[in-house]
Amino acid sequence: MTTQFGPPIDLTDLEGFERTALRPRRTAFCGRVSTKDNQDPASSIPRQVALASQRLEKGEEFVAYFWDVESGMLPPELRSLGSQEMYDALAVPIPRAGGLQDLVDRAEHLGVTHVLAERADRVARAMLTSLIVEHELGKIGVEVVYANEPVGGTESGRLRARRSSQVDAEIYRTVLLENSMGGQIQHAINGWNHGYAPYPYIRVIDENAPVRERGRFGADRPRHKLARHPDSRRFDAARELCRLRREEHLKSADIIAILASEPDRYPIEGRWTHTRVEGLIANPKLAGYQVYNRKAARTGRPGFSRLNPVSEWVWSSRIVHEPVVSLEEWKQAQQVTESLRTGAQEGGALMRIRAAARRRGLTVTVVGSNDTHTLYRIGGRQVALPTPIPDTVVQQIIGDLENAA
Repeated sequence: MTTQFGPPIDLTDLEGFERTALRPRRTAFCGRVSTKDNQDPASSIPRQVALASQRLEKGEEFVAYFWDVESGMLPPELRSLGSQEMYDALAVPIPRAGGLQDLVDRAEHLGVTHVLAERADRVARAMLTSLIVEHELGKIGVEVVYANEPVGGTESGRLRARRSSQVDAEIYRTVLLENSMGGQIQHAINGWNHGYAPYPYIRVIDENAPVRERGRFGADRPRHKLARHPDSRRFDAARELCRLRREEHLKSADIIAILASEPDRYPIEGRWTHTRVEGLIANPKLAGYQVYNRKAARTGRPGFSRLNPVSEWVWSSRIVHEPVVSLEEWKQAQQVTESLRTGAQEGGALMRIRAAARRRGLTVTVVGSNDTHTLYRIGGRQVALPTPIPDTVVQQIIGDLENAA
């Protein structure tokens, strides 16, 4: 920076009057398009390059181009995961050296000194992600510049403009999430299915669903509802595995053994697994309702979904497809599943009681619970047991069952 308060005489011939750059200026481009379907990367990316190029110095060109076709809501480690074949098929007339994460990883090796983007939300819509990228690049001496920022003035003014644009990007991101969540909730309330159809169902287009006229992004995708699978054995298999959990209190390994022993009666692609059995038992759609928001997919960990509390689930107001079990039966199965987990955590105390009851032809069912006790029905009587169950209590109950007439 040249100060306006210069010396009273000409000192330009002195050594050190101007600082010599330690390394030549090398600028990389950074860009992003949200989707390849609702936006055209072949026009958006070149437009971003043209706008960012206005901040290049005279005669300077970009040394590399880093751009993604990804949501700006994703963190850097989940960006740049699209295949090269996908990017080649987009026919974008701008070469691509990688995406955002590649830029962060390779900037030092390429000798990059500056990164130019059209604006802050082309890096990310989440302010924290933008700050992390700026921080990581700043540690290796790389300056991030946005083309829509003012030129000149004070550093505080430039910083204020940058942070304001990043706040705007994050607010816009939050509004998008709120609107998207609202739409998905209404989608479920109306009885339309999200994602894949559970094992005993297939997805069919709801011919009665309203269809908007062709809009900016083309015609609406059709709404789907669930219908009974053409192979009726699937319905019977799903009903039976739920019964085995609800009435016989069997763990998934035992249920799998029963189902696998009669493949003609209980058909399955591949084989029955713990995840498939437990997933079906826990799926409330088997009760005939549409349910949304059971899982939080965006957790920052690839391939990992966090289960949301039941209180946050969104249910259709009525039964919208043929149920495999009643909602009350589904609830009982969840209670048995929880008791099985509790029994395992208690070192098998509850499992020992169940085994003794089974030898007498009785079942153990959860009736209710609080923070300290759980009420069970064993045969025709109810017993309140503390949590965890002491070994002395286990022995007493087993003895009573064995001595019963």
